[in-house]
Order: sequence, then structure tokens, then C-alpha cells
Amino acid sequence: MTKFSKFAFFALAIGSFAFVSCSDDDDPAPAPATPSIYARLGGSTLVADPDNPGQMIEAGRLSYRKVVNSTVGLIVADVQNNASGNLGAHFAPVLTEVGAGNTTNLAILVDNLTDFFSFNTGGTNAVNTYSGLNMVAAHNPATNPRMGTTSTDANYTKFVGYVGAAAQANGVAANTQLYTDIVAVLESLRDPIVQ
Repeated sequence: MTKFSKFAFFALAIGSFAFVSCSDDDDPAPAPATPSIYARLGGSTLVADPDNPGQMIEAGRLSYRKVVNSTVGLIVADVQNNASGNLGAHFAPVLTEVGAGNTTNLAILVDNLTDFFSFNTGGTNAVNTYSGLNMVAAHNPATNPRMGTTSTDANYTKFVGYVGAAAQANGVAANTQLYTDIVAVLESLRDPIVQ
């Protein structure tokens, strides 16, 4: 073999090795996308609605509704017990109505919160459409008469704590990525809510 032939053979061998070592089989598989929070809470799978016998509800929406209802229960319990830092002033209009036996606006609040969180965390079906006020207007008593007062950082931190406790009471463990992701969504809303 001549020098040129040996060089050509060597170059061909190295080139073949390079192409073989770069094959698609060696590429790591792309990491699977993390399912949405809504999907991890049960998603669009239909389940029996415990509050409406004979009707079905998306499992993700039911999970949110349970957390919202539990959050409202925790807030009301603190207001009734006159707990330090309770959020009674924020929900005074609605709480006054409920005290008088009118639960209409409380039901609207629960539905709006369920819609908002379902829609904004991956609920794609029409049932999860949010058509309420934007977060700034919803939390400003001048534009939302159901809001008693504006929120401070401390008020919002208290609210996040209520939601966290409600999530845990409904099966979302605090040491999970799902819990961390839910808190991250709440924290992303802090700026428009605290006014």
C-alpha cells in the first residue's frame, strides 16, 4: 500500500467511526414533559360529582373545588375564632351575606376560583373557562364590591398558607413537586393581588 493509500484508508476509517459514533441511537432521549398541574390533580377524567348526585365532573376540577372549599373553610374558621391575622376584612361583604343566609356570592366566589385555577393550570375543556375579573381588578374594592379591603404581603402569605393547608388536607403532600408547583402558581399572582 502506498503512503497515499494508507492515509486515505486511515481517513476513511476515522470518518466512518465519527459517523457511527454520532448515530441517533446514542442521543439521549428527550426528557418527558411534566404533565400540567391540572393533569396531575386528575385531569379531564370524568368522575362522579359528590356534590351533585348523578352528575360527572373532571377529576382535576373536582380536586380544585375541594381545595377551594377547604381554603374557604379555614379562612372562615379563623375569622370565627378571631385568629390573629385572619382575613375577615378582605371577605367581609361575602361573610356578611353568608351570615344573613345568602350563599349566592360565596358560591360564585368558589366557582370563580375553581375556574381560574383549573383554566390557568392546564384545564382545557370548556367547563374550565375563566371569565371573571383580572387579578388587579378582582382584588381592588373599588372595582370589586365583594372585596372588603386591599391585600398586603402578610395577608397574601396567610392566604398561601391556607391554600397549602387545604391542598395537604386533600391529598397533596407538602414534600412533592406538585405542591411546589401549586405554590409557585400562587406566588406568581402575588404582585397583581397585593396592592
